[in-house]
Amino acid sequence: MSKLSHIDQHGKANMVDVGDKAITSREAVAEGYIYINLVTMQEIVQQQNKKGDVLTTAKIAGIMAAKQCSNLIPLCHPLMLSKVDVTIEIDEKNARLRVQSLCKLSGKTGVEMEALTAVNVALLTLFDMCKASDPAMRIEGIRVLRKTGGKTGEWQHPDTLISEPSSDV
Repeated sequence: MSKLSHIDQHGKANMVDVGDKAITSREAVAEGYIYINLVTMQEIVQQQNKKGDVLTTAKIAGIMAAKQCSNLIPLCHPLMLSKVDVTIEIDEKNARLRVQSLCKLSGKTGVEMEALTAVNVALLTLFDMCKASDPAMRIEGIRVLRKTGGKTGEWQHPDTLISEPSSDV
């Protein structure tokens, strides 16, 4: 009936069977931004936010979220991630923080959803921890930058040259 991968022959939601797929090394990098006012930026930089260490808390939240992706998104496969890294870059010039995630595994399905989930939850954590100081923050630009592995091989977002995540925060 359908050529859609998540719909069965009766039109019902279906988790894709990846049992016959080859195990390959897979990796995905995603990013997103949160725009904040300069007062809130300084509170973060000087670690003076009333809720504590904003950057470390957001990083840990992103890592935890990537590991929970299949519990949050109904048709995602549970994955044995071998690496999750979340970095947060402070961009005072543009009044924003850039969150970037890297997810890796050896498996039968990609890790784009895990990378996106890590970015989203890290951004939401930043919002939650800073909302008293800046309720007008906005989250934008969430996207997959790059993925490797599987039968499609390497893919990079067409409008970007990316930098690898650093271990800044």
